[in-house]
Amino acid sequence: MARPYARGPKQFVFAVGDGNDQQVSVRDPQEAYVAFSAFFHGREADTYTITDERAGQSLVLKPRRGLIARIEDMGRPRPEYLQVERANRLLPGAMLFFENGCAGLDHFGPWFSDLADLDQPPETRGAARAAAITTHAAALDEVARIWAESGYVDPSDQYYVFFDSRGADDDRAERAVLLELIEFLGLARADAPLRGGRRRGLGAHRPPPRRRMRTVVVSL
Repeated sequence: MARPYARGPKQFVFAVGDGNDQQVSVRDPQEAYVAFSAFFHGREADTYTITDERAGQSLVLKPRRGLIARIEDMGRPRPEYLQVERANRLLPGAMLFFENGCAGLDHFGPWFSDLADLDQPPETRGAARAAAITTHAAALDEVARIWAESGYVDPSDQYYVFFDSRGADDDRAERAVLLELIEFLGLARADAPLRGGRRRGLGAHRPPPRRRMRTVVVSL
């Protein structure tokens, strides 16, 4: 069960720019997510805006452009932008906003203050994201997030496998982040085992001090 908002029910406004805004009063982030998910799937629009008027923050989702924008102070709007390569990341981003406002999306990806920066190749954006992560704890959190979205444990119970079912052109920014963080964490790259007569990817391995860690495999 989701933790209720500390100061009682929260009000959010959902809008798509057609004048038919929807205001909801919700007790917790999960209730907010359910309400927005119904709003999102019930319309075809270029832009969806979530506004938290009490906090003075908003989140803008642009599905057709694969873009998220966040505004932390609507009184002095300075949007930050994030490119998402898969549409199924939009609603999880909304959930993070419902949980902890704009700050909840700090680790959701590389944010840029200049929209033109999103024209950079995905690999460049991913490297910039990885460079902003400076502690092992944050790096492990990011690797865990990527694995939760795109990975599984190999049946041999020896490998964490990433992007195994994705094409080489998918998730390029995420792959760049992961490969940089593998190096940052001191993991040694290794070949994946043969499966079905072919190798499934690349990996890395380092036993941690307290327990064995599975090899990290990145399908490229």
